[in-house]
Amino acid sequence: MSALPPHPAVHDSAAHDDGSHHSHPAIERHVDVAVVGGSAAGLATALQLSRQRRSVVVVDSGEPRNAPASAMHSYLGHEGRPPADFLRIAREEVRSYGAEVLTGRVLDVTREDDGFRLELTGGHVVHARRVVAATGLTDELPDVPGLAEHWGGAVIHCPFCHGYEARDGRIVALVTSPMGLHPLPLLRQLTADLTVLIHAGVDADEPQLQTLRDAGVTVVVQPAAAVVSDAAGGLRGIRLSDGSEIAADTILVGTRLHARVAPFAGVGLEAAAHPSGVATHVEADPMTGATAVPGLYAAGTLAEPMLQVLPTAAAGSRVGLMVSFDLAHEDLERAAWPSAHAGDWDGRYSGDLQWSGNPNGSLVAEVADLTPGSALDVGAGEGGDALWLAEHGWRVTANDISALALERVRSAATERGLDVTLLQADANAAAPFAGMRYDLVTAAYASIPRTPDDRGVAHLLDAVAPGGTLLVIAHDPQDMGAAAADPEQTRPFDHALLDQVVGDADVAGIEHLELGRHPGIADNLGHPGDGLGGIDDHFPPRDHGVEVERADLGP
Repeated sequence: MSALPPHPAVHDSAAHDDGSHHSHPAIERHVDVAVVGGSAAGLATALQLSRQRRSVVVVDSGEPRNAPASAMHSYLGHEGRPPADFLRIAREEVRSYGAEVLTGRVLDVTREDDGFRLELTGGHVVHARRVVAATGLTDELPDVPGLAEHWGGAVIHCPFCHGYEARDGRIVALVTSPMGLHPLPLLRQLTADLTVLIHAGVDADEPQLQTLRDAGVTVVVQPAAAVVSDAAGGLRGIRLSDGSEIAADTILVGTRLHARVAPFAGVGLEAAAHPSGVATHVEADPMTGATAVPGLYAAGTLAEPMLQVLPTAAAGSRVGLMVSFDLAHEDLERAAWPSAHAGDWDGRYSGDLQWSGNPNGSLVAEVADLTPGSALDVGAGEGGDALWLAEHGWRVTANDISALALERVRSAATERGLDVTLLQADANAAAPFAGMRYDLVTAAYASIPRTPDDRGVAHLLDAVAPGGTLLVIAHDPQDMGAAAADPEQTRPFDHALLDQVVGDADVAGIEHLELGRHPGIADNLGHPGDGLGGIDDHFPPRDHGVEVERADLGP
């Protein structure tokens, strides 16, 4: 795969004189299931559902509970893996079956006729037949100065999760509630240097404390004044109310766990006290995950606060199975298959014009050396690319799922005296292009939902005539991976069209494939994509780059 040579910048008049972008409307999506929360439970749920060919969107705020930890443990096959690496692998697996993982927050969930409406940051909306709440918990640490600074490192909460790494060191168990006495027998297996510190206000069981003393455990009943760090910033110990200090390498402390339910207030989902007395949770059926709100499920620690990562993923997987059964029975009764929602895109094009009308700069640069022939523009939107091709001698078919978008192409073509064929079809539908072959097939920022068989991409490849060219333009994934300037922004699409094309190249008869970057071309300033456009307004890239794949099929 060779790199494309750099092309000169092609300017788009969609950029205003002041350098600002067009103001693009929010995106509206329809899916079978919306999963709120993209850690172990949410992603496991999404994996099960997407493998059942359900349309799934996962909305994740990027705040996993175990983010402070350097590694996760007791997860067979992932032992010692950093949490961020685990999530990266899990997201890749989920995306490989067509589910989308969006970065953002769900602000509100409300009822509507056929399910739920989810309002996301950035003004985007997802309509879902079912919702899975996998938002998890937040930890409330005891109010001891200095404790939070070492949370996730030298301060741990679970002997199973991180106790082994503290073995043979000086462990202080800071007991701030009666539940804090529960794990103490486990700690004697980890170290012979164990101190149990009973904090102020804890009604400790004296016979249990005496049993610990008899076993050689140091027991101190005194308020903790502060956690003390050494000169290098590492943990030194705990200073007591009398000014004395207990040396420590590790502190085990219990936290209060709070269920994250704020987004679901609009449908009446509330947190209840957990029997442990140290947590709130969502009451859900232990088998199905169904809550008191019909169609709303709870997965993972949101329902079962004491789970580690492995059983959390298992719980999410189980809920995914149950939601699959729920939807399958409903579809059977309806005697209908779920379908794509052209109305999503019709809504996109129901107002004012979205784009400048100018072509994508990368398209102009890439087709300049091609002899005009037949062309198929997939996801034509308002037709900026299709019209430019027609003006330069191409016989153009403009394709889009939206009838309103194609009406705008027809109107603009008539006004400019151009002959453009219109084709309303979903790229994932059966034979969307009617077996026709084209000398040039283009897909600029096309939002083609991924399916397990990658049929949308297969249809793109099949539409290219022998000796023809497939041109795919998408946002640079390096830009998409950058941190958002505003944490409240939502990336409205999770696309991997370029990766799909690369993966299918070997079986499609592609003899030459080029992948390159056009950082200087103003593609993103008013491109005519089929609903993906305007993403940069919500998530500005670092260098405003695009990635271009150009595939040439041999005769």
